Amino acid sequence: MNTNDRPTRILMVCTGNICRSTMAHAVLEQAAARAGVDVIVDSAGVSDEEQGNPIDRRAARVLRDAGYTVPDHRARQIRAGELGEWDLILAMTSRHLNVLERLAERVGVEHEGAPASAAELGQGPRVCLYRDLDPEGSGDVPDPWYGGHQDFLDTLEVIERVTPQILALVR
Repeated sequence: MNTNDRPTRILMVCTGNICRSTMAHAVLEQAAARAGVDVIVDSAGVSDEEQGNPIDRRAARVLRDAGYTVPDHRARQIRAGELGEWDLILAMTSRHLNVLERLAERVGVEHEGAPASAAELGQGPRVCLYRDLDPEGSGDVPDPWYGGHQDFLDTLEVIERVTPQILALVR
C-alpha cells in the first residue's frame, strides 16, 4: 500500500508484451493475491509489433508448468499519457527504460528511480529497471523469445526471485 491508502499500481514493460512483462505481471498478481497485498498490476510493451497477440505459447507453458494461471492476455503498447497513472514502472531492459524516460519527458511526467521504501510510492511514478530490485543481479532481463525452453525457465527464475522484493516494497 502506498501513502495514498489505495492499491499500489505497478506496470511491467518489455518489448512486445508477450513474454517477460506478461510473465512478471502474472506472477506478481498471483503472488500478491496469495499474500493479501492490494496491488493493481498490468503490463505493456514499448513496441506495437505484437499488439493484440496473446502471451507467447512458450511463456504460457512455463507459467502453467510452474503452477501459475495463464492470463487471458492481449499485448498492448504503452501510451505516454498513462505514465503518470502508475506508482512503479518496471522496465525489463535499459533500452525499455530509455524509451520510458523519453516518453515521460515528452509528456512532462516527473519520475524517480527505484524506490527504497513503500513511503516513496504514491508520490509520482518511479521508473526503474526490473532487476534493480533483484537481490542477486542487475542489468537486463534477457529476452527469452529468441531462445528455447531453458531461456523461458531462466526468465521465470529471475521473476520469481524479484517478486518477493516487490511485495516487500509495497506492503
